[in-house]
Amino acid sequence: MLAILGISAPLLWGQLLIGLINGLFYAMMSLGVAIIFGLLRIGNFVHGAQYMLGAYGAWTLASLPTLFPGLGLPALGYWWALVLVPPAVAAIGALTERLFIRRVYDLEHAYGLLLTVGLAMVIEGAFNLRFSAAGQQYGVPPSLQGGVDAGFMFIPLYRLWVIVAALAVCVATWYMIERTRLGANLRAATENPDLVRAFGIRVPRMLMLTYGFGVGLAGLTGVMAAPIYQVGPYMGQSIIITIFAVVVIGGMGSIFGAIAAGILMGVLEGLTKVFWAEASSTVIFVAMALVLVVRPRGLFGKDTVSHAGTDLASARPGSILENLRLWLLVLAVGGAALPLVIYPVFAMKILCFALLACAYNLVFGYGGLLAFGHAAFFGAAAYVAAHAAAAWGLGPELAILSGVAMSAVIGALFGWLAIRRQGLYFAMITLALAQIVYFYAIQAPWTHGEDGIQSVPRGRLLGLFDLGDERSMYFFVLAVFLACFAFLARIVRSPFGQVLKAVRENERRAISLGYPTDRFKLIAFTLSATFAGVAGGLKAIVFQIASLADLHFMTSADALLMTLIGGVGTLLGPLVGAAVVVTMQREFAGLGAWVVVIQGAAFVLCVLFLRKGVIGTLEDWLARRAERRAGRGRP
Repeated sequence: MLAILGISAPLLWGQLLIGLINGLFYAMMSLGVAIIFGLLRIGNFVHGAQYMLGAYGAWTLASLPTLFPGLGLPALGYWWALVLVPPAVAAIGALTERLFIRRVYDLEHAYGLLLTVGLAMVIEGAFNLRFSAAGQQYGVPPSLQGGVDAGFMFIPLYRLWVIVAALAVCVATWYMIERTRLGANLRAATENPDLVRAFGIRVPRMLMLTYGFGVGLAGLTGVMAAPIYQVGPYMGQSIIITIFAVVVIGGMGSIFGAIAAGILMGVLEGLTKVFWAEASSTVIFVAMALVLVVRPRGLFGKDTVSHAGTDLASARPGSILENLRLWLLVLAVGGAALPLVIYPVFAMKILCFALLACAYNLVFGYGGLLAFGHAAFFGAAAYVAAHAAAAWGLGPELAILSGVAMSAVIGALFGWLAIRRQGLYFAMITLALAQIVYFYAIQAPWTHGEDGIQSVPRGRLLGLFDLGDERSMYFFVLAVFLACFAFLARIVRSPFGQVLKAVRENERRAISLGYPTDRFKLIAFTLSATFAGVAGGLKAIVFQIASLADLHFMTSADALLMTLIGGVGTLLGPLVGAAVVVTMQREFAGLGAWVVVIQGAAFVLCVLFLRKGVIGTLEDWLARRAERRAGRGRP
């Protein structure tokens, strides 16, 4: 059979071995994510960076004489790394929990996700500054060199060791969480901390140790992976999104599900490399989509409860900052004068990303849906609009509409798959689904891979106005932004928008009143994707390029950051947040690798100290000022 398909038996067995090893690494990483989410309700996006810390820890111990030549330190090999590095990474994780993670336990899932994204960026950026993006080699330990001839294939001894050790770690972790008194105490502490505290158990310390243990698993995985993969600052970035998909497949918070799904997905990925190599990078995400159709909670999952979103609803309907007519006039007049103050291209970038943030605010700020895949809608529209203009010769208006149509279709499909889940689960699903679009763009011939679609013609609007002129292009972008801004504001103030807010605040009550909540959320999600597509199509025409950066998950993170900085659920918040983020990116562009560290620090500071955003904080100040005036006016 294999001969008919043109596949050799050694190739098949070799890929199965690689798939099994990858699957066990996925299982160990997923275990850490599942433990931290299941017990602490935190989506630990920094888990990939902590995996990288484990690999760099092993490499550092082996390179001590080179890194510190004057101290006479001996090189410590692989076995020392296995003993020393995971506890060290776990200790760093425990300190991280104590200083940062603990502050967001009682907040909406978005804050925990954004905080850990920021911490990951700071850690990875710092390592990039110290070691550069080039990877480091870490050799197989001498005691595990060579291999075993199994007859059907030659198995390297180190890989055989990894299989046995990883399986033992997975089984031991499952047993500890599910079958011991310690595991029972951990589960009880997350479900009813007051009751557990009454029995004399120190819950904060227990949660800190739990987070440290989950991080320690990531560090252990990094040490075991170092001799197989190249050690680099961003090695965790490539695996963390796959881990989220694996956790979704297994079932959020399910320890056994994380292990089973990790191994199954690794083997599936290996088999796909044999029969259809181009699909190997997306097969896990496709499998996730199929599982969600049949079983939305995952193969072994259970329902999870979202945190209340009270911190997200910062808009005050009576505030002057929510007066749509006033601010439309201000934005129109100010926007018309803006090219006199700043460079038009920079102003257009602010407007494009402000529209993306407004679109995101519709689904997150008013719908309460923590999405993390808007880069797919933004980037897909950019690629389609660029291709339509460059290859098909369509005018700018038709090219943008083509991109918008594509983003609407993708948004409806993604929404249909994900809408039955909430909170962090919903965020992970949308992030993983967005990766399908990203990997498709890497491989599709018409997207030109890493080069993207360049030299996109701006054309003539309606055949009359030459958009090659910067000012003509700017006023077209301004007109589109104002129209979309007004339309989104009208949606929020419509009866549909009021029901959407009711669903966000208390979905069960909305259901009891007879509203089909899933339908409302799906419509809102599709509308949000559509307007994100308008932003992406405009961006492709303005900058005359569509690239993989448009589809990268950091574009989704930027949309979330802009919304939070400006003020979630406010009229002007996304615009203010976009202006801040885009300006920050421009001003810090000359700092090279420091940009990632600075932007990550901005994520962290925003979560810790500016949760209501600029507009939300200003609204609170205006409200308190009005109350004080009213109090002084009373007899």
